[in-house]
Amino acid sequence: MGSALDLKLNRKATLSLSEQIRQGISAAIENGVLQPGARLPSWQDLAAQLGVARGTVRVAYENLAAAQLIEASRAAGTRVAQRPRPIEKSEPPPNAGSFLETYLEMTQGPAVFQMGTPAAEAFPATLFARLRAQAVRAETSAPPSYPDPRGELRLRREIAAYLAVARGIECLPSQVMITGGFSAGLGLTLNVLGLAGHTAWVENPGFPWFRKGLELAHLTIAPIPVDENGIDVDHGIRHRPDARLVLATPGQQAPLGVTLSLDRRLRLLEWAAAHRAWVIEDDYLSELQLTGRAAPALASLDRDGRVIHIGSFSKTISPTLRLGFVVAPMELASRFAETAACLAPPPGPAVQTAVAEFMHEGHYMRHLRRTKRIYTTKRQAALDALRSFIGAERIATPGLAILLKLPREMPDVAVARAASAFGMSPAPLSPWYVSPDDARPGLLLGVATAPTRNLLRYCGQLHDLIRRYA
Repeated sequence: MGSALDLKLNRKATLSLSEQIRQGISAAIENGVLQPGARLPSWQDLAAQLGVARGTVRVAYENLAAAQLIEASRAAGTRVAQRPRPIEKSEPPPNAGSFLETYLEMTQGPAVFQMGTPAAEAFPATLFARLRAQAVRAETSAPPSYPDPRGELRLRREIAAYLAVARGIECLPSQVMITGGFSAGLGLTLNVLGLAGHTAWVENPGFPWFRKGLELAHLTIAPIPVDENGIDVDHGIRHRPDARLVLATPGQQAPLGVTLSLDRRLRLLEWAAAHRAWVIEDDYLSELQLTGRAAPALASLDRDGRVIHIGSFSKTISPTLRLGFVVAPMELASRFAETAACLAPPPGPAVQTAVAEFMHEGHYMRHLRRTKRIYTTKRQAALDALRSFIGAERIATPGLAILLKLPREMPDVAVARAASAFGMSPAPLSPWYVSPDDARPGLLLGVATAPTRNLLRYCGQLHDLIRRYA
């Protein structure tokens, strides 16, 4: 509590210590640091924390109680009294046009057609809540200790078994590192590789957040075009053969949804092995392939240990878990573990244990099958509704999104922002391109968050917005 309240006592001041304590707690209550109902330590405990006499804190508490700022009872202890809520200090907005502003715009919600968010109705929330509650009880009743920096062994075993069956990857649990989502896995990987100052291939178009991550790691970005066969490996070899890193989404390319062809997979792996380059495989949405069978992971073809496979549970379970994993090549496993221990520890054990149990009991695979059925139905319904307003030639279906192609000069960012007033959050396509000169305008509509009610009304509003900017 002392650090949260920042109670600093000046023993040389003319103001008594009890009055300094009273003023510090009073200010914390007025400023909203201590909310109504928040429990305070007993005056004996606070006296021990601050190194003062018990009577000193008792006098401060008595004065606070007299001012009706706190209240004490034997049953509930000493708590902040209920009172009119103080005016909260507003958080300063991010700088206009900054990456953080764009990030917050893309992640606010939940909203209709928002990408990257799973459907709430598809997830067995009651079951998972029970598993998580059990995991929390087990964690709190266990002796306190530092967890394994690689993550809970049980979860790493479940992930290794799942990857062998579903993604064709043969790995040991010691190669699996649990992370706080894909971004944390990317940060851990970039820290291990230490490629600052070198060049990285990125897909163009590709996820803008990950380009920003590479830039923050001081890598030079080399945009490589994407066509119907995925990232153009030969283009990268011709134009940037000096690259030491490739960041790609071979399973379902984001945002175009194409799968990297087998010829290009083999060509990429051959080039990476010959030039000692690394390939980061973002296994984006591969578990949720809606048509046909998902292609095996790129890492399943890697025989030279050049692919670092990163996955997460954000799209399949929930982004609020902030849970993902990295599969490190055997030669890098120890370095990944050391870096995780010192710089990038995994989330707490309870959430890991809950997910491990969820997988172990077979719920995860059943959940994925059910989710794909729901998303297939949602996508078809959204396509039917959109075709009532927009010609089929302007609609594409990349993965778990529907792409509305817009005229070349249309400001898709402005259209997307205007849609937010109607409770919709489509993603503009143009920011996914590295250069504005290459950018194509469009709107990406998330299938998972497509509404089941009033779908025609939302599609009509979106069509009206597009016409307004035409």
